[in-house]
Amino acid sequence: MSLPTSAKVLATGFAVSGTIHLVKPEVYEPIMPSWVPAHREVILASGVAELLCAAGLAVPRTRRLAGWASALLLVGVFPGNLQMAQDASKTRNTKFKAAAYARLPLQLPMIRAALRATREG
Repeated sequence: MSLPTSAKVLATGFAVSGTIHLVKPEVYEPIMPSWVPAHREVILASGVAELLCAAGLAVPRTRRLAGWASALLLVGVFPGNLQMAQDASKTRNTKFKAAAYARLPLQLPMIRAALRATREG
């Protein structure tokens, strides 16, 4: 079966984001919740996880597992998105606020796309 468009978008997003995690991890440090230990290592590990999910979604044989892994990853990074929104609410930077708050409702369709990919394997 071919990969649904929503899962293609998800895989592309993971590939881009995962690359940024590895090349410029400092971009993600401000949104890390304070209770998460070893920020840099967690950022790098999540970048590797995103790249693995992206690759797994692209291959029919691994798509089901990658779909489940993608859904779990999205749930796992949600606290970072909440932290980002909380931090944004304390600034006057309207663009930062808009981006931070826009990310929150996007999680649900991204998780749906990941779950849809589990049925397309």
